[in-house]
Amino acid sequence: MADTPLTFLDLETTGTRATRDRITEIAALRVLDGNVVDRFVTLVDPGVLIPPSITALTGISNEMVQGQPAFETIADEFYRWIDGSILVAHNARFDISFLRNEYRRLGVRFGARVICTLRLSRQLEPDHYHHSLGELLRRHDLLSASRHRALSDTKALLSLWQHWSRYHAAEKIESLAVGQFRNRSLPAHLDPHLLDELPTRPGVYLFLGQDRMPLYIGKSVNLRSRVLSHFNSDYRNDREMKIMRQLHHLEWHETAGDLGAQLLEARLIKQLSPIYNRKLRRQSTLKTWCWRQSAGRLELAGPEALGSTEEDMTFGMFRSRGEATRALRQIAEEHRLCPRILGLESGRGRCFSHQLGRCRGACCGEESITSHTERLLAALEKLRIHHWPWPGRVAFRECDDQGIATYHLVDQWRYLGSVTHLMDAPERKKPTAFDADTYRILHRFMTECNNSNDIIVLD
Repeated sequence: MADTPLTFLDLETTGTRATRDRITEIAALRVLDGNVVDRFVTLVDPGVLIPPSITALTGISNEMVQGQPAFETIADEFYRWIDGSILVAHNARFDISFLRNEYRRLGVRFGARVICTLRLSRQLEPDHYHHSLGELLRRHDLLSASRHRALSDTKALLSLWQHWSRYHAAEKIESLAVGQFRNRSLPAHLDPHLLDELPTRPGVYLFLGQDRMPLYIGKSVNLRSRVLSHFNSDYRNDREMKIMRQLHHLEWHETAGDLGAQLLEARLIKQLSPIYNRKLRRQSTLKTWCWRQSAGRLELAGPEALGSTEEDMTFGMFRSRGEATRALRQIAEEHRLCPRILGLESGRGRCFSHQLGRCRGACCGEESITSHTERLLAALEKLRIHHWPWPGRVAFRECDDQGIATYHLVDQWRYLGSVTHLMDAPERKKPTAFDADTYRILHRFMTECNNSNDIIVLD
């Protein structure tokens, strides 16, 4: 690496989203044997307006970039200019993601060897918690004027590198840099040694931010493959980029198979509420259509009616009364059911839908209530929430690739937890609240399960 030029780089942009925002300034210093031998500095017309908040931060205004070259006019020149060198940037993922997206818009695949000084700082100064460029400059008494302009930040970065070179052996810095080449897509704050421990087994992984704040929870039948895929895809996905920038810690829990991973993922997402997961539905607001057998009518009910063992039938799980009503109205229109009989329309006698030919006349005696009920229940069947088919708890057995079993304990569609030995199963307790996501996971497993021995009745 000693004979290879280093290109110290910094970009200014219109925002933080590389897939949407654009570059406004490029500053690069080519360094060989510790000396600056060339420079590439230019403002760039981003083709979009620069927000006032960005102008306040960088000092780059819309007037300043007017008449400056667009990126596509300098793309070839810049790529040739950095060719053969190693790029050095602080929080390099940010700068490289913008370059990759700018070149991708031109149909060019951008590739380069990169050293991230944010990651390097964490390795060289592990006893310190903060590693922003500003904090590093203050820590080492390195002065920098006009921070947040590309050239001044690039010069500041070079001064930091020169400081490290005076206090650390060249072999140590080179070894850490080569390690970054091997793990070039890793987030800056993440310990790369964690990847060596990632298993190829099924399980659930947790991306945690500063102070172990939950960012994202996912599951896979191959934890290693899935986690690594996040690191390789973030340049084209704004959400992935946000997660990677904030990612400090990685945890995982192995499971016997996919069923255990799905159940644990659903439970952890609801418990921890990670900020980048799709919000799973709030169970307290769930609504369902309940057919009251004794009354012979359809009623809107809350989550307490779901998964019961009573004779009443429940259909669908909806986020709100409005969503449930819209779903029933659509079914009524598709099957020419009477909205007045269903309680969707007030009044007496012939309904308005019958006048339009969209109702068979249960409201005015042209169709019997019995026939209407049969057609209604048939139309709702696809939404039916199945009753729990056992008197109490059962264990769903799942074996890993070594044949070692895990037992997932369930009662009334409620997931109670998992054990490796049935003798460790707790005594039956009052079931927890019905969970729509757990119901779907378990019902799908039961539908696809072709071995009755995998379901063990406990009560």
